[in-house]
Amino acid sequence: MSNANELLTRAVETVVPLPLAEQKLKSGKPLRIYFGIDPTGARLHIGHSVPILKMRAFQDAGHRVILLIGSFTAMIGDPSGRDELRKPLTAEEVKKNFETYLEQAKLILNLDNIEVVYNHEWLSKLAFDDIAKIASNFTVQQMMKRDMFQKRLKEDNPIGSHEFLYPLMQGYDSVALDVDCEVGGNDQLFNMLCGRTLQQVFGKRDKFVLTTKLIEGTDGRKMSKTYNNCIYLEDEPNDMYGKVMSVKDDMIPTYMECCTKIPMAEVGEAAKALKGGKVNPKELKMRLARELVTMYHGKSAAQIAEREFEKVFRDKGIPEDIPQFKAKKGMLLIDALVESKTVSSKSEARRLIEQGAIKVNDKPVTSTDAKVEEGIVKVGKRKFVRVIFS
Repeated sequence: MSNANELLTRAVETVVPLPLAEQKLKSGKPLRIYFGIDPTGARLHIGHSVPILKMRAFQDAGHRVILLIGSFTAMIGDPSGRDELRKPLTAEEVKKNFETYLEQAKLILNLDNIEVVYNHEWLSKLAFDDIAKIASNFTVQQMMKRDMFQKRLKEDNPIGSHEFLYPLMQGYDSVALDVDCEVGGNDQLFNMLCGRTLQQVFGKRDKFVLTTKLIEGTDGRKMSKTYNNCIYLEDEPNDMYGKVMSVKDDMIPTYMECCTKIPMAEVGEAAKALKGGKVNPKELKMRLARELVTMYHGKSAAQIAEREFEKVFRDKGIPEDIPQFKAKKGMLLIDALVESKTVSSKSEARRLIEQGAIKVNDKPVTSTDAKVEEGIVKVGKRKFVRVIFS
């Protein structure tokens, strides 16, 4: 992403207002640019990586980059893209989550050349009359025009009055930081424009907003831990490679553009070849999978992951290095899968069994009450565990 012309185009959905962005970049002066993320979970996925990669591109171009941890706003809950009320987090939950964020963010950003801030430092100090003054700049009609609120009204789902406060608090972050630009996912456009309005109200610098494209998960729906369709930055190399190979063919160019540093010329050629049926999509996915695993685990790990993938799927083999779990005789298979961390929960194990996605010694498991057996358990297409009795 070293090409300066790509700052406003690569992985970008929209820039508002574009002339201001172009003018600021042409000035040659380092810009103050921030990206905020609420620590609502402990793990970052490649959907989160899209705006973070954009921040790295600005960082490499010599601009001043600010990473904001939403240590206060996470306790309100962002309504963006939500069909129902988001459960507010406690201060303890937020603290526990954001402790892992920096470790993951440094896989992309150069933390030696970045400013990290926490928005509880100013938002928790606002008095009620401060909040009333901020709120006076927006109308209920503006809030209610948002798609997710309209959807909830039609479905008679509740809208919390506290949810109207979220964009105001995010907007005030821009005032506190006095930035030239805010970067965020396309679902954040309304919140980011609130910040632009408030910077003008409070006499700060004129800000432009840049939204990045949203990435679909491995099943084609919005990437979300709720749907169990995420590719996490800290996924093991084999798992990451396999997940990438399972994405829908038409998502390949978008993943290449938004989640990697593959040159845009190559991305364009791949998209053209894919659309014209001149390339096997599997070849492009392998290129994408190698790139992603290399980014987060190194070239050697990517090569090993590719060999393992080909062995399992082409040769129908079993990976050489699979985890081993010591089980007790009579133990339920579901419990063994959870305790071995092969699946995240009993409900996930039951769902996979009902879908016929779990095999023991190459035989499908048909009952959720099945007892564990010694041998190889295969979960889905990519996960294996060797069970032995203790």
